[in-house]
Amino acid sequence: MVTKRDYYEILGLKKTATAAEIKSAYRKMALKYHPDKNKESDAEQKFKEINEAYQVLSDEKKRQMYDQFGHAAFDPASGMGNMGGAGGPFGGFQQGPFTWSYTTGRGGGQEGANFDFGDPFEIFEQFFGGGFSRARRPRYGLTIEFMEAVHGVEKEIEINGKKHTVRIPAGANDGTRLRFDEFDVSIEVKTHSRFKRDGYDVFLLEKIPLTTALLGGNIEIPTLREEKLKLKIRPGTQSHSLIRLREEGIRNLRGRGKGDLYVRIVIDVPEKLTREQKKLIEELKKTEL
Repeated sequence: MVTKRDYYEILGLKKTATAAEIKSAYRKMALKYHPDKNKESDAEQKFKEINEAYQVLSDEKKRQMYDQFGHAAFDPASGMGNMGGAGGPFGGFQQGPFTWSYTTGRGGGQEGANFDFGDPFEIFEQFFGGGFSRARRPRYGLTIEFMEAVHGVEKEIEINGKKHTVRIPAGANDGTRLRFDEFDVSIEVKTHSRFKRDGYDVFLLEKIPLTTALLGGNIEIPTLREEKLKLKIRPGTQSHSLIRLREEGIRNLRGRGKGDLYVRIVIDVPEKLTREQKKLIEELKKTEL
Protein backbone atom coordinates (compact mmCIF):
# COMPACT_ATOMS: atom_id res chain seq x y z
CA MET A 1 0.00 0.00 0.00
CA VAL A 2 1.31 3.46 -0.86
CA THR A 3 2.03 5.44 2.29
CA LYS A 4 -0.49 8.23 2.77
CA ARG A 5 -0.55 11.13 5.17
CA ASP A 6 -3.06 11.06 8.00
CA TYR A 7 -6.30 12.76 6.91
CA TYR A 8 -6.58 14.72 10.15
CA GLU A 9 -2.99 15.93 9.72
CA ILE A 10 -3.70 17.05 6.14
CA LEU A 11 -6.49 19.33 7.36
CA GLY A 12 -4.65 20.36 10.52
CA LEU A 13 -7.27 18.83 12.79
CA LYS A 14 -7.47 16.73 15.94
CA LYS A 15 -9.38 13.45 15.87
CA THR A 16 -12.03 15.03 18.10
CA ALA A 17 -12.84 17.71 15.51
CA THR A 18 -16.51 18.53 14.98
CA ALA A 19 -18.24 18.51 11.60
CA ALA A 20 -18.20 22.32 11.57
CA GLU A 21 -14.46 22.40 12.32
CA ILE A 22 -13.80 19.89 9.51
CA LYS A 23 -15.76 21.97 7.02
CA SER A 24 -14.06 25.20 8.09
CA ALA A 25 -10.58 23.65 7.87
CA TYR A 26 -11.34 22.19 4.45
CA ARG A 27 -12.47 25.50 3.01
CA LYS A 28 -9.41 27.26 4.37
CA MET A 29 -7.00 24.67 2.96
CA ALA A 30 -8.85 24.33 -0.37
CA LEU A 31 -8.70 28.07 -0.90
CA LYS A 32 -5.00 28.12 -0.11
CA TYR A 33 -3.96 25.29 -2.43
CA HIS A 34 -6.43 25.50 -5.29
CA PRO A 35 -4.28 25.20 -8.46
CA ASP A 36 -5.94 28.21 -10.09
CA LYS A 37 -4.82 30.42 -7.21
CA ASN A 38 -1.66 28.72 -5.98
CA LYS A 39 1.12 28.38 -8.56
CA GLU A 40 3.49 26.30 -6.41
CA SER A 41 4.59 23.05 -8.05
CA ASP A 42 3.03 20.85 -5.36
CA ALA A 43 -0.25 22.80 -5.03
CA GLU A 44 -2.24 20.43 -7.22
CA GLN A 45 -1.11 17.36 -5.27
CA LYS A 46 -1.89 19.03 -1.95
CA PHE A 47 -5.28 20.08 -3.27
CA LYS A 48 -6.09 16.47 -4.17
CA GLU A 49 -4.99 15.33 -0.70
CA ILE A 50 -7.18 17.96 0.93
CA ASN A 51 -10.24 16.92 -1.07
CA GLU A 52 -9.67 13.23 -0.42
CA ALA A 53 -9.30 13.89 3.31
CA TYR A 54 -12.47 15.95 3.38
CA GLN A 55 -14.48 13.35 1.46
CA VAL A 56 -13.78 10.84 4.22
CA LEU A 57 -13.86 13.00 7.35
CA SER A 58 -17.01 14.90 6.36
CA ASP A 59 -18.94 11.64 5.99
CA GLU A 60 -19.87 10.12 9.34
CA LYS A 61 -19.72 6.50 8.18
CA LYS A 62 -16.53 6.89 6.17
CA ARG A 63 -14.96 8.68 9.12
CA GLN A 64 -15.88 5.80 11.45
CA MET A 65 -14.31 3.34 9.02
CA TYR A 66 -11.17 5.45 8.77
CA ASP A 67 -10.87 5.88 12.55
CA GLN A 68 -11.12 2.12 12.96
CA PHE A 69 -9.07 0.82 10.03
CA GLY A 70 -7.12 3.78 8.70
CA HIS A 71 -6.36 3.98 4.97
CA ALA A 72 -6.79 0.20 4.69
CA ALA A 73 -10.58 0.71 4.79
CA PHE A 74 -10.43 2.26 1.32
CA ASP A 75 -7.69 0.18 -0.29
CA PRO A 76 -8.83 -2.79 -2.45
CA ALA A 77 -5.43 -4.46 -1.89
CA SER A 78 -6.01 -4.58 1.86
CA GLY A 79 -8.55 -7.40 1.50
CA MET A 80 -11.27 -5.37 3.22
CA GLY A 81 -13.56 -5.28 0.20
CA ASN A 82 -12.87 -1.66 -0.69
CA MET A 83 -15.44 -0.65 1.92
CA GLY A 84 -15.10 3.07 1.43
CA GLY A 85 -13.59 3.41 -2.03
CA ALA A 86 -15.07 3.55 -5.48
CA GLY A 87 -17.72 0.89 -5.95
CA GLY A 88 -18.10 0.23 -2.23
CA PRO A 89 -21.28 0.96 -0.26
CA PHE A 90 -20.03 4.41 0.65
CA GLY A 91 -19.08 5.66 -2.84
CA GLY A 92 -15.70 6.77 -4.16
CA PHE A 93 -13.31 9.67 -4.37
CA GLN A 94 -13.46 12.31 -7.03
CA GLN A 95 -12.93 15.93 -6.00
CA GLY A 96 -13.84 16.03 -2.31
CA PRO A 97 -17.45 17.13 -1.92
CA PHE A 98 -17.37 18.43 -5.51
CA THR A 99 -17.72 15.86 -8.27
CA TRP A 100 -17.16 16.55 -11.95
CA SER A 101 -20.37 17.37 -13.72
CA TYR A 102 -22.34 14.69 -15.52
CA THR A 103 -24.97 15.61 -18.07
CA THR A 104 -27.46 13.69 -20.14
CA GLY A 105 -29.66 14.93 -22.95
CA ARG A 106 -32.68 12.92 -21.86
CA GLY A 107 -33.73 15.57 -19.36
CA GLY A 108 -36.57 13.69 -17.70
CA GLY A 109 -39.04 14.43 -20.47
CA GLN A 110 -38.30 18.16 -20.59
CA GLU A 111 -36.94 19.62 -23.79
CA GLY A 112 -33.78 21.58 -23.24
CA ALA A 113 -33.19 20.18 -19.74
CA ASN A 114 -30.53 17.85 -18.37
CA PHE A 115 -28.99 16.85 -15.06
CA ASP A 116 -25.71 18.17 -13.70
CA PHE A 117 -24.16 16.96 -10.48
CA GLY A 118 -21.90 19.39 -8.70
CA ASP A 119 -19.34 21.60 -10.39
CA PRO A 120 -16.13 22.43 -8.49
CA PHE A 121 -15.42 25.47 -10.65
CA GLU A 122 -18.74 27.12 -9.84
CA ILE A 123 -18.26 26.41 -6.13
CA PHE A 124 -14.87 28.10 -6.18
CA GLU A 125 -16.28 31.02 -8.16
CA GLN A 126 -18.29 31.77 -5.02
CA PHE A 127 -15.12 31.67 -2.93
CA PHE A 128 -12.86 33.64 -5.26
CA GLY A 129 -15.39 35.97 -6.90
CA GLY A 130 -14.97 34.67 -10.44
CA GLY A 131 -11.91 34.23 -12.62
CA PHE A 132 -12.69 30.79 -14.05
CA SER A 133 -13.23 30.00 -17.68
CA ARG A 134 -16.66 28.42 -17.28
CA ALA A 135 -19.46 30.87 -18.12
CA ARG A 136 -21.94 31.68 -15.38
CA ARG A 137 -25.60 30.85 -15.80
CA PRO A 138 -28.59 32.13 -13.81
CA ARG A 139 -29.31 29.61 -11.08
CA TYR A 140 -32.38 29.26 -8.89
CA GLY A 141 -32.79 27.11 -5.79
CA LEU A 142 -35.66 24.73 -5.07
CA THR A 143 -36.14 22.88 -1.78
CA ILE A 144 -38.00 19.56 -1.76
CA GLU A 145 -38.82 16.87 0.80
CA PHE A 146 -36.68 13.74 1.20
CA MET A 147 -39.40 11.45 -0.13
CA GLU A 148 -40.09 13.76 -3.07
CA ALA A 149 -36.45 13.33 -4.07
CA VAL A 150 -36.74 9.56 -3.69
CA HIS A 151 -39.85 9.13 -5.82
CA GLY A 152 -39.69 12.19 -8.05
CA VAL A 153 -42.09 15.10 -8.12
CA GLU A 154 -43.27 18.00 -10.26
CA LYS A 155 -42.95 21.55 -8.94
CA GLU A 156 -44.05 24.86 -10.35
CA ILE A 157 -41.63 27.76 -10.09
CA GLU A 158 -41.92 31.38 -11.20
CA ILE A 159 -38.94 33.12 -12.81
CA ASN A 160 -39.19 36.72 -13.97
CA GLY A 161 -42.97 36.56 -13.87
CA LYS A 162 -43.15 33.39 -15.99
CA LYS A 163 -44.23 30.04 -14.55
CA HIS A 164 -42.26 26.88 -15.29
CA THR A 165 -43.04 23.27 -14.41
CA VAL A 166 -39.98 21.50 -13.10
CA ARG A 167 -39.97 17.74 -13.10
CA ILE A 168 -37.66 16.38 -10.40
CA PRO A 169 -36.52 12.87 -11.36
CA ALA A 170 -36.66 9.99 -8.89
CA GLY A 171 -33.29 9.68 -7.21
CA ALA A 172 -32.43 13.39 -7.19
CA ASN A 173 -30.04 14.38 -4.43
CA ASP A 174 -28.87 17.49 -2.66
CA GLY A 175 -27.06 19.52 -5.32
CA THR A 176 -28.71 17.89 -8.34
CA ARG A 177 -29.15 20.52 -11.01
CA LEU A 178 -31.79 20.70 -13.71
CA ARG A 179 -30.38 22.60 -16.67
CA PHE A 180 -32.61 24.50 -19.04
CA ASP A 181 -31.65 26.57 -22.06
CA GLU A 182 -31.59 29.86 -20.16
CA PHE A 183 -31.18 28.94 -16.48
CA ASP A 184 -30.41 26.18 -13.99
CA VAL A 185 -32.41 24.95 -11.00
CA SER A 186 -30.41 23.55 -8.08
CA ILE A 187 -32.17 21.07 -5.82
CA GLU A 188 -31.89 21.14 -2.05
CA VAL A 189 -33.25 18.04 -0.30
CA LYS A 190 -34.47 18.19 3.29
CA THR A 191 -33.26 15.59 5.77
CA HIS A 192 -35.49 12.76 6.97
CA SER A 193 -36.20 11.86 10.58
CA ARG A 194 -35.38 8.16 10.06
CA PHE A 195 -33.58 7.60 6.77
CA LYS A 196 -30.02 8.77 6.11
CA ARG A 197 -28.80 8.81 2.54
CA ASP A 198 -25.35 7.91 1.21
CA GLY A 199 -25.37 8.08 -2.57
CA TYR A 200 -28.15 5.74 -3.65
CA ASP A 201 -27.94 3.66 -0.45
CA VAL A 202 -30.05 4.44 2.59
CA PHE A 203 -29.32 3.72 6.24
CA LEU A 204 -31.92 3.14 8.94
CA LEU A 205 -31.33 2.83 12.70
CA GLU A 206 -33.75 0.38 14.28
CA LYS A 207 -33.89 -0.29 18.03
CA ILE A 208 -35.00 -3.69 19.32
CA PRO A 209 -35.63 -4.96 22.87
CA LEU A 210 -32.92 -7.01 24.60
CA THR A 211 -35.25 -10.02 24.67
CA THR A 212 -35.67 -9.92 20.88
CA ALA A 213 -31.90 -9.76 20.42
CA LEU A 214 -31.45 -12.79 22.70
CA LEU A 215 -34.35 -14.96 21.58
CA GLY A 216 -34.94 -13.70 18.03
CA GLY A 217 -38.23 -12.66 16.49
CA ASN A 218 -39.83 -10.54 13.81
CA ILE A 219 -39.94 -6.76 13.65
CA GLU A 220 -41.44 -4.28 11.21
CA ILE A 221 -39.36 -1.55 9.63
CA PRO A 222 -40.33 1.39 7.41
CA THR A 223 -39.21 1.41 3.78
CA LEU A 224 -38.87 4.01 1.04
CA ARG A 225 -41.97 2.49 -0.51
CA GLU A 226 -43.81 3.98 2.49
CA GLU A 227 -44.98 0.60 3.70
CA LYS A 228 -43.82 -1.69 6.46
CA LEU A 229 -41.51 -4.63 5.83
CA LYS A 230 -41.14 -7.62 8.14
CA LEU A 231 -37.58 -8.35 9.16
CA LYS A 232 -36.46 -11.52 10.92
CA ILE A 233 -34.07 -11.07 13.83
CA ARG A 234 -31.92 -14.09 14.54
CA PRO A 235 -31.37 -15.26 18.12
CA GLY A 236 -28.16 -13.83 19.56
CA THR A 237 -28.12 -10.76 17.33
CA GLN A 238 -25.41 -8.34 18.43
CA SER A 239 -25.99 -4.64 18.84
CA HIS A 240 -25.01 -2.55 15.79
CA SER A 241 -25.40 -5.51 13.44
CA LEU A 242 -25.96 -4.34 9.87
CA ILE A 243 -28.59 -6.01 7.70
CA ARG A 244 -28.55 -5.32 3.96
CA LEU A 245 -31.76 -5.31 1.95
CA ARG A 246 -30.88 -5.31 -1.74
CA GLU A 247 -32.63 -2.92 -4.13
CA GLU A 248 -34.59 -1.28 -1.32
CA GLY A 249 -32.63 1.95 -1.69
CA ILE A 250 -32.94 4.91 -4.06
CA ARG A 251 -33.32 4.65 -7.81
CA ASN A 252 -30.21 5.54 -9.78
CA LEU A 253 -30.66 8.70 -11.83
CA ARG A 254 -29.00 7.00 -14.78
CA GLY A 255 -31.63 4.26 -14.68
CA ARG A 256 -29.29 1.47 -13.59
CA GLY A 257 -31.10 -0.22 -10.74
CA LYS A 258 -31.42 0.90 -7.14
CA GLY A 259 -29.22 1.24 -4.12
CA ASP A 260 -29.63 -0.87 -0.98
CA LEU A 261 -31.24 -0.29 2.39
CA TYR A 262 -28.95 -0.94 5.35
CA VAL A 263 -30.66 -1.54 8.69
CA ARG A 264 -28.47 -0.96 11.74
CA ILE A 265 -29.84 -3.01 14.64
CA VAL A 266 -29.28 -1.42 18.05
CA ILE A 267 -30.28 -3.12 21.29
CA ASP A 268 -32.43 -0.80 23.36
CA VAL A 269 -31.25 -1.23 26.94
CA PRO A 270 -33.79 0.21 29.42
CA GLU A 271 -32.44 2.86 31.77
CA LYS A 272 -34.76 1.80 34.59
CA LEU A 273 -36.03 -1.63 35.58
CA THR A 274 -39.00 -2.66 37.68
CA ARG A 275 -38.42 -4.69 40.82
CA GLU A 276 -39.61 -7.83 39.03
CA GLN A 277 -37.32 -7.18 36.07
CA LYS A 278 -34.34 -6.69 38.37
CA LYS A 279 -35.12 -9.96 40.08
CA LEU A 280 -35.25 -11.81 36.78
CA ILE A 281 -31.97 -10.24 35.65
CA GLU A 282 -30.33 -11.30 38.89
CA GLU A 283 -31.50 -14.86 38.25
CA LEU A 284 -30.00 -14.69 34.74
CA LYS A 285 -26.78 -13.35 36.19
CA LYS A 286 -26.40 -16.51 38.25
CA THR A 287 -26.29 -18.54 35.06
CA GLU A 288 -23.38 -16.37 33.79
CA LEU A 289 -25.30 -15.58 30.62
